[in-house]
Formats: sequence, C-alpha cells, structure tokens
Amino acid sequence: MGEAQESGARGFPAFAARKGGRARGQSFWARAWTGAVEDTWPEEESLKQGRAFARTGRIGPITVSPGRISAEVYGGEAAYTTVVTLAELDAGEWELLWEKAADRPAVTEELLAGELPEDLLEAVEDARVRMLPGYGDLDADCDCDALEHPCAHATALCYQVSWLLDAEPWLLPLVRGRDAGEALEELKSELMLRAMTGADEDGGEDEEGYGDDGGEQEAAGPPPGVDPVAAWARTAVPLPAPPPLPPLPPLPAGAGEPVTGIEADPLEQLVTGAAVRARGLLAYALGLTAEPAPPLDVWQDTVRIAATHPDPRVPARLRESCGRPPGELDRAAAAWRAGGVAGLEVLERTWSPSAQEAARARAAVTAGWEADELPAPEVRDNHWTFAARGVQLRLGRDGRWYPYREEAGTWWPAGAPHSDPADVLAELTGG
Repeated sequence: MGEAQESGARGFPAFAARKGGRARGQSFWARAWTGAVEDTWPEEESLKQGRAFARTGRIGPITVSPGRISAEVYGGEAAYTTVVTLAELDAGEWELLWEKAADRPAVTEELLAGELPEDLLEAVEDARVRMLPGYGDLDADCDCDALEHPCAHATALCYQVSWLLDAEPWLLPLVRGRDAGEALEELKSELMLRAMTGADEDGGEDEEGYGDDGGEQEAAGPPPGVDPVAAWARTAVPLPAPPPLPPLPPLPAGAGEPVTGIEADPLEQLVTGAAVRARGLLAYALGLTAEPAPPLDVWQDTVRIAATHPDPRVPARLRESCGRPPGELDRAAAAWRAGGVAGLEVLERTWSPSAQEAARARAAVTAGWEADELPAPEVRDNHWTFAARGVQLRLGRDGRWYPYREEAGTWWPAGAPHSDPADVLAELTGG
C-alpha cells in the first residue's frame, strides 16, 4: 500500500467545567487510553493535579491531528499552549496492521461497519505496532513554567482526550496518522488483494516467507484466468423460468386461542396479508398485471383488516378507533369484499367518463332489455341510478360495473363487479 495523504486535523469545542465526577472516560478505548497514559507517566501527583485541572473548564478547544494533540489552557490570567505528541505509524506498520486485522473476520466486519472493535488490539499486538501511548512514544510540551514533566496541563489534556474517545474512538487511529476514511480504504485494499491472490489466513506464507511446515515456499503466481476473447464468444446461458403464480392463500381460520396472549391474535392475518402482497408482486414480475399493486394507506389497510379478519371483535374495535362515522367502516368493508382496492375506490370516489365511454356504457346497460322494461336511469358521473328499483350501477376505472342497493337511504355494495352491466342489473332486479 502506498503512503496515505496527510490526514486533516479535527477540532473539538472546549469542555465545560465539571463539579466532581470521573475524570477518566468510560468507554473501552477511553479507559485503554488513560490506562496507557498513566502507565507511561506514573507520577501520581502530576496525574492527580491533571484530573483536577481537567474538570475546571480552563482548557480551550482541542485539536487532534496526526501525531499531535493541542489546546490552549488558562492558568489564572495567563494562557499557555499545551501539546501532546505521539509517533505516527509509517506506511509499512499500517500495512502490517491491516494484514493482521484481515486475519480476523469479526474485526474486519466491525471495522467496515464503522466501529472500532476492542479486538483490534489483538491485531495491533500481532503486528507489533503501537496504537496506545507507551514509553518513549508519548511526550508533552507546554510553555508554562512548571518544573514537573509532564505538567498538570498536559495530563489534564490527556484526560480530556479520553472524554473525546467516549464518542469518537477513531481519534486514536487519527493521532497515529490515519483518519477513519483512510484507514478503511487501506483495509479494503488489503481485503481486495487477498481476494485477487487467493490468500487466506491459514494457507499463506508467514511474514518470514516460510510455510506452515517451516519449509521455504515459492511465491504463488497470479491465479489462472479466462481468455477475454473466449469469454466473449461464449453463448449466453438463458435464465431459469420464473415460478408459476400460486393461488391466493386461504384466509386464516376463525378465532381461537390466541398464540401471543393478545385477543384477536394478528399473526396469521399479517402472514396472510404479506403472502397476498408477495403474490401481487410476482404477478407483476410475470407480466400478468400492468403494474404492481400500490401500497395501502392507513384507511385502506384498516378497511382490508375489517373486511377479511375472521374474528368479529376486530372490526368492532376498528369501528371504535378509526375516527369515522358509524356504519362507514362496515360499508367500506363490504366494498372491499366485493372488489378490493378498486371496490373501495368506487365507493368513495366519483369520476366523469368521456362522452365516448358514456355512450358505450348506455348501450351496454340497455342491451337485452325491452324499452318498456327498463326505466330511464339517472346518470351522474359514473353512477347510473334506477331509483324506482332502488338499485344503482357504478362504473369503475377498471371497466367493471359494481352493483349497489339502497338501504335506509344509503347506497351499499351489493355484490361482485362484472364487465357486463346488463348481467349486473339483471341480478340486482331479479330480471
């Protein structure tokens, strides 16, 4: 892997003063950082003063960049610049670290998901590189006049870095020279290289160039490929035939002992609804329908459940909670049972057929009837009302005719739709 471009610095606002409480961060990486700092700088008095100063709110905004952490600190009326430095890893060390990380699928998975897993420390140890501070690696510089080294300002800054690590663990690789984006790109390059060369964690050479049995092995060449001309000349293999459209799933059985302990157990109904939707999508994929069924809105789904659920307690509860006038849900459920979504649309929405559509409809309605047998209908939009007979035909946008019958001054769905209005009218009138 080549040298990564210089990573940019990241700035963080100053922490407010804290009254008491822990001075150390609480996450895994925060605790690992403070533990390493305290092991590297074991002077307890300096650490104690640093913990106290970290809580005072007198450390300004913190800047974290490769190899360097800095902040302005305020002691009385004076301001000082405090810098904590760590050695950056070179390109070879990063490459070795990602090789060891790639040997651990669980670590790789978490890294690619944007996490910094705890087990990355095992890869760090195997690669013999440093991620946490250590002797001869961590240093500090402050322009205050303290005689101690490190001064309380530097240790306080390190404690506040642990607070940052609680929320931003990727600052640890950043201070070693790689931000999260660069680190993940290098890891992906290592994984791609392994995929291309067929290397794996068990069958490859170790870092000394010897196989598992200790004998020297020759470097593996590139894997055999396929001649591009021959590949292009191959006959395309046809895709397998799609599965046939299955029948509609049966409605769930009547109410019984609920599985979940909830009355009117919904699980069977949910499964059935999902199967019906899946069947609709398959019908579209097979070219049996012009377009997939659109998703249902809340009211449509409420009507669907009320119309199809076998437990009578379900519609009763929906009537109470749907916020519609009494009887409206029952009428909508009847329309759904007659024609599904299209039936509900015919109930709730009117539309105006074109003059040509109206002429065809009139001819279709009167076909098969003597002139004196059929009273003249009142036509309004897509509604053909025969008031003397108490019946009505409604033309749907799907080209089918939906029968309605008047009950107590309200038009109710009266059966399944049909493409021939004369047949629908005959069934309604008993003709």
